[in-house]
Amino acid sequence: VTKLVQPDYFKWATGNEVITKLTGELEHIKLADYNQSDLIIVYPATANTLGKLANGIDDTPISTVLTVGFGSKIPILMCLAMHAAMYDNAAVKKNMEFLKNKIEFLTPQMIEGKAKASEPEDVLEYVLRKFGFSSILKNKKVLMTAGPTIEYIDPIRVITNQSSGKTGVLLASELISSGAKVTLVYGHGIEKPPKGAKIIKISTSKEMFEVVKKEMDKEFDIVIMAAAISDYTPENPSKNKIKSTKNKIKISLKKAPKIIDQIKKYQKNVFLVGFKAEANLSKNTLITLSRKKMNESAADMIVANNIGSIRYRKNPESNEVLVIDSHKVISSGWIKKEKIAKFIRKEIEQRLKT
Repeated sequence: VTKLVQPDYFKWATGNEVITKLTGELEHIKLADYNQSDLIIVYPATANTLGKLANGIDDTPISTVLTVGFGSKIPILMCLAMHAAMYDNAAVKKNMEFLKNKIEFLTPQMIEGKAKASEPEDVLEYVLRKFGFSSILKNKKVLMTAGPTIEYIDPIRVITNQSSGKTGVLLASELISSGAKVTLVYGHGIEKPPKGAKIIKISTSKEMFEVVKKEMDKEFDIVIMAAAISDYTPENPSKNKIKSTKNKIKISLKKAPKIIDQIKKYQKNVFLVGFKAEANLSKNTLITLSRKKMNESAADMIVANNIGSIRYRKNPESNEVLVIDSHKVISSGWIKKEKIAKFIRKEIEQRLKT
């Protein structure tokens, strides 16, 4: 590998030292002795490396680290990659059979006659699901909404908002990685919904209301209303495209139902999380409005944020959210949305503990 990719590239990309040979520093012991690592990932894992681990051969830095890790009971994940004929070789199958209840294998992708290693994103997802579960959230049933809704003016034109759905999608991913069983009702967000969730796609606020109501016939532990749902919807949408020759048109809007206000009526003991987005308000006013929403909906927790600030408009990939309940207000600080999702997940965990 070092002939194809210089070790310095790996060091630069990861910020960690790259080990290409074992020295008197006993690198294999430091890495793989008892309790030294949480997990060893072999990516990609060749037939040669597989065979060495299965037969106790340690004549390379990788095989020596694996031998130590195997003996010290550190979980090992092998992402196999080789030609299809090698993958079908009886000796390779025998080695896999010997190791199958002792280590984890991630099934390779069969492409053009080759058993190619899984995509890095799939490996990460597998690892998080297998080893990243939360004792509090594991097996919890979560109903979640995310993304914006659209309201039709005519068959082509709509009223909507600028929500991307990113925070909701990231939070859903966090919950899945923690072991929760997530049903995501997803509007017209631009973010790809996470793997591992039951995804129900909707367009309008009416569709979201109907889907949520139907889903609430099932038992849930947590409901998270993160969607940017339209507050108003056209009263009489046109069945045909409105002609662009008109100089003026009038659109009458009616108030859309507040879905969050119905949740505790369906299941009074569910843990309910609401989201509140405002623009150009002081922090105290945002807190006051959020607590008002919390009381009206009987929510257990509100996640509030100001999306009207100049700072947010310049950099919408980061934000500050406030987690508000009846006792306290906790700020995330100005952080990336990925960290916001982790922050919200931890706050939910804290409240479920008590």
